[in-house]
Amino acid sequence: MTQQRLVDAISDQYVESYAKLDPITATYLGITGHDDKLTDLSPDGFAEREGLTRKSLADARDAAPADEREQVARDAFLERLGLDVESIDAGLNRSDFSVISSGLHEIRQVFDLMPTEGEEAWSNINARIAGVPRALQDYRITLSEEANKGNVSAARQYAEVAAQVRKWTGEEGSAGDFFTNLAKGTDAEGTLKDELATNARAATRALADFGMFLEDEMEPRGRQNEAVGREHYALASRQFLGATVDLEQTYAWGWDELQRLNDEMVSTSDLIVPGSSIDEAVAALDADPARRIEGREPFRDWMQQLADRAIAELADVHFDIPEPIRRIECMLAPTNDGGIYYTGPSEDFERPGRMWWSVPDGIDSFSPWREVTTVFHEGVPGHHLQVAQTAYRKESLNRWQRLMCWVSGHGEGWALYAERLMEDLGYLEDPADRLGMLDGQSFRAARVIIDIGMHLELTIPDNTLGLNGTAFHPGETWTPALGLEFMRLHCRMDDPTIVFEVNRYLGWPGQAPSYKVGERIWLEARDDAKARKGADFDLKAFHRAALDLGSLGLDPLTAALARI
Repeated sequence: MTQQRLVDAISDQYVESYAKLDPITATYLGITGHDDKLTDLSPDGFAEREGLTRKSLADARDAAPADEREQVARDAFLERLGLDVESIDAGLNRSDFSVISSGLHEIRQVFDLMPTEGEEAWSNINARIAGVPRALQDYRITLSEEANKGNVSAARQYAEVAAQVRKWTGEEGSAGDFFTNLAKGTDAEGTLKDELATNARAATRALADFGMFLEDEMEPRGRQNEAVGREHYALASRQFLGATVDLEQTYAWGWDELQRLNDEMVSTSDLIVPGSSIDEAVAALDADPARRIEGREPFRDWMQQLADRAIAELADVHFDIPEPIRRIECMLAPTNDGGIYYTGPSEDFERPGRMWWSVPDGIDSFSPWREVTTVFHEGVPGHHLQVAQTAYRKESLNRWQRLMCWVSGHGEGWALYAERLMEDLGYLEDPADRLGMLDGQSFRAARVIIDIGMHLELTIPDNTLGLNGTAFHPGETWTPALGLEFMRLHCRMDDPTIVFEVNRYLGWPGQAPSYKVGERIWLEARDDAKARKGADFDLKAFHRAALDLGSLGLDPLTAALARI
C-alpha cells in the first residue's frame, strides 16, 4: 500500500485554494484559469486569505511526513507560513507599502505577464482592467482601516508611490498612460476594442485618484521616522533570510566585505588603466564609445544575445538544464520606475521566464560592461536556472515548493553566487566585465551596511570607507540622507537608480542584505562540501543536488547542503 503523502496534499491544496483567493498571484505563478479576475484587496479579502494560511499551517503541523523528502517539504512549509502568520499578527500584512512592493504594484505589474494574442487573451485583459477601479477602492479602505490602528509605512513611501502613479497615468515622464497604451495594443475589433478603450480610461482615472489618496490622506498619516526599529526589522530579516542572524555582527561583516571588494576593484582598475583609481578606470570605460550601447531596444537585444549564449554554453557542460527552460526573454518594462527583476515561467512553460528592465526616464545610453554580471544574475546560472528548474522538478518537489515557496536569502544569494561562479568559469576575463561584477557586489555589500544601519539607527564606526582615504562620518548615526550619500560614494550607477534603491531599502526593510548574506551561505556550503568530499567533489553534481532542494530558508538550507 502506498503511504499517504499528507504534507504534499496539504501543500498542493493550499496552492489551489490560494490561487482562487488571489488571482493576481495565480498569474504571477503561471497558474491558468484566473486571468480575468483581480484579487480582493478589501479587509474581507485579506481576512479570507489570512484564514486559509492559518488553517493550512495548523493542518501541516498535524501531518506526519512520509519520508525525508516530505520532511524537508514540511519544514519549509511550516517555516514560510509560520512567518506569514507572525507578519499578520504584527499588523504588517495589510499595511506594508513601499516603492517596490504593495497591492497597487501587484495590480499594475500583473498585466505585464498576461498573454496578448487572441480574443480570449484580450477578453481577460479587458475584464481585469474593468476591475481596477473597484480593486483600488477596496485597497483604499484597507489602508485607511490599518492606519486607524496605527499600522502605516513611512510618509516618504506614500509620496514616492504617488509620484510613480503620475508616471503610470502619463501625467509625468515619457512612458505615457499605462492602461491606454495597453488597450491600444489590442488586435481585437468591434465591441471588445471599444470596451477596452472605455475601461482603460476608467482605470486611469481610478489610478490617478488613488495617487491623490496617497498624497492627501496616507502621506500625512505616515511615519516621519523612516527607521522601522529593531522588532519590525528582526521579523522582516527572518522573513527574507529564513534564518536568524546577529544583526550587529552582520553589520560589521558588511564593512569588512565592502573593504575586501574595494581592494579587488583597485587591483582590477589597474589592469584597465595602469596606476588609475577606481573612478578613473570607470571614467575611461564610460568615455570609450566602443563600450556603450545607444538606445533601449538595442540594449535589450544585447542582453538577450548574452543570455542565450550563456544558456547554450553552460547547458550539459556545467549545469543540467532541462529543455523547457532553455528559453528566456529579455524585456523592457512598460514603466520607467527603475529596477531590474525576473519573473518565472508559467506552470506549463508556455510563458517563459523573463528578465525585466524598468529603465528610468532620461536613460538611453548604456554601459554593457556594467551589466554582463546582471544578465548572469537574472538569467543563467542565476534566477532563471534556479526558479525554472525548481518549477520543472515535479518528480521531487510538491506544487507549493515548485511554485509558491520563495526565500530571498536563498534565491538572491544563489544569484549573487552565480555571478562569482561565472568568473570562476572564465566568463569575466575582460577586466571591465570583472570590474562591473565587483561594482555590483560592492553595491550589495554597501546596502547590508546602510539597510541595517538606517533601520536600527546604528552608529557609523571609525576607519570606514570614505572619500580619498577619509572616514565616512565616523561616530554619526545613520540617516536616509547619509545612506544616499554612502551609496553614491560606493556605486557607479546613474543617480535616478541610486535614489530609487535607497527609497526601496527604506520601504522594504531586511530585503537588501539577503543577497550578500545568502551568497555567504552558498559559498560556505560549497567549501564545506569540497572539504568533505575531497577529490570526489563534483561541482556540477553539487549544483544539481542543491537546486533540486527547491527554495529553503538559509538555516534549513545549511543543514540540507551539509548532507550533500
